[in-house]
Amino acid sequence: MKKYLNICILSKRIKVARGLLNADLVLKDAMIPNLFTNEMINADVAIVDGYIAGIGDYSAYEIINCKNKYVCPAFVDGHVHLESTMALPGEFAKTVIPHGTLTVVADPHEIANVCGLKGIRYFIDDTEQLPMTIYFMAPSCVPATPHENNGATLTAQDLAELLTHPRVLGLGEVMDYTSVINTNENMLQKLRTFKSRKIDGHLSAVFGNEACAYVSAGILTNHECVTPQEVLEYLRLGMYIQVREGSAAKNLNMVLSTAQDRNICLDRLFFCTDDKHLEDIMCEGHILNNVRKAIDLGFSIYDVLRMSSLNSARCYGLDDIGAVAPGFRADVLIVTDISSFNIERVIFGGKTVSFKGSTPKVERRPESAEVRDTVHIAPISLKDLELRLTNGQANVISVIPEQLITKLETVKVRTKKGIFIPDKEFSKVAVIERHKATGKIGLGIVRGFAIERGAIASTISHDSHNIIVIGDNDNDMLTAVDALHKSAGGIYVVSSGKIIGGLPLPIAGLMSEMGAAEIASRIKELTETAYRCGVNQDIEPFGILSFLSLPVIPEVRITPEGLFNVFEERIIPV
Repeated sequence: MKKYLNICILSKRIKVARGLLNADLVLKDAMIPNLFTNEMINADVAIVDGYIAGIGDYSAYEIINCKNKYVCPAFVDGHVHLESTMALPGEFAKTVIPHGTLTVVADPHEIANVCGLKGIRYFIDDTEQLPMTIYFMAPSCVPATPHENNGATLTAQDLAELLTHPRVLGLGEVMDYTSVINTNENMLQKLRTFKSRKIDGHLSAVFGNEACAYVSAGILTNHECVTPQEVLEYLRLGMYIQVREGSAAKNLNMVLSTAQDRNICLDRLFFCTDDKHLEDIMCEGHILNNVRKAIDLGFSIYDVLRMSSLNSARCYGLDDIGAVAPGFRADVLIVTDISSFNIERVIFGGKTVSFKGSTPKVERRPESAEVRDTVHIAPISLKDLELRLTNGQANVISVIPEQLITKLETVKVRTKKGIFIPDKEFSKVAVIERHKATGKIGLGIVRGFAIERGAIASTISHDSHNIIVIGDNDNDMLTAVDALHKSAGGIYVVSSGKIIGGLPLPIAGLMSEMGAAEIASRIKELTETAYRCGVNQDIEPFGILSFLSLPVIPEVRITPEGLFNVFEERIIPV
């Protein structure tokens, strides 16, 4: 996606490349990993008007000495939901830029499921002047499936309005795979509308003819591989695999180990985070974390940099980023130690935006009233949270550490007079519709969360973002729901009838107005508080909780309609 160059700018770049004019900036005597030839080149990098003009021997008005240092392409996150950081876009940018990420491909389907096109436009406007580039994919599944209760509906006609924006690259992850393979007319209209653009996928545990049907619709990528079989199946069908390492879902080791074991070509693998919390980014890095893990697994620096930059750029047609070469945008990193990938300087369009971890300057933009006041619930009582069972037998959601998939199990649970009694092994979960105050409440049982002495509630529950609450007693669950209602969204931990931790999220019930550092600190405190309430320390509590309601990830979920069997696409009794 090279920007149009006027004659004067193009002429100047050519003359700088020839050495006839000084460059704006030269990165002097750098070591450059060449991603096209797999060789380390020692040369100057000449930059003019934000682009690389040449690699060789150059003079400039400004020189940065890079002797014994490496100049690498900045990182690209090939699939991310900005909302998952719980921060506004500017705070997201301030957090990831020092870790080397200068381009992301964002799917705003979280805010779209709450606020529709108004939410998407808010994000596009709010990211216009950032010292990084944020591209968008138009959300394909708002709602995620016909079985959802969300705040908006986006048709193919609605999404077509986004096609003219230069930072909208295509259609976002198509989660509703059954609508694709069953040739649902509304879904086919969306696919047709974006037929000349990139289309992201979302596929798990689907094989054979059904997988072929899905890919044949023009769907290009997938970030939901959780088994080696899926990696091989989808690569064989020509998909790009987005190698995800987020907060709740961590698939990098499995995907890359599969590629190593099978000697698979890496050209169709690239890194993403999908959903990653601020405190995790601050602690371990953003795409930088993927890079370091891949290096530790033994991949060459050339392969690692391709997966962190060039491959994703090629996938999305961003042909002016992803490498250090003439004609590429000067989005580069100066690295002092390639084995540990220690980033000294981050350069965006030829300008330093972070030095030795410094935070870039980002202007705060006012939030739109259209993305506020989004929590509307019908009156709810303790009686509404009672879960009645027959003979103590129950279908339960069993969580799996470090994975978003769940298992459906039928087990014996504790009851009293026919009413489910939570314990350390089996927790109660409820999803409460919060967009239109319909009064719908789905109740279920979760195994493996292990909360005791309290409840956790949140307005982050993918992808419809209704209220989700889990606990071992109804009083604390109801108190937590009330706190969410009063604060117009957030995350709360309650014990013995008292709020013992909380983070208000008044922007669409998904994001805070606080700074990134304060959000990260609050989430860290909330996580520790959740663990003190007995939550299984092998899981990331708020990430796992938020995905228990997403009815497109196998095997079983909970929605305001009740317990949902993903494979059978129907509500089943608890």
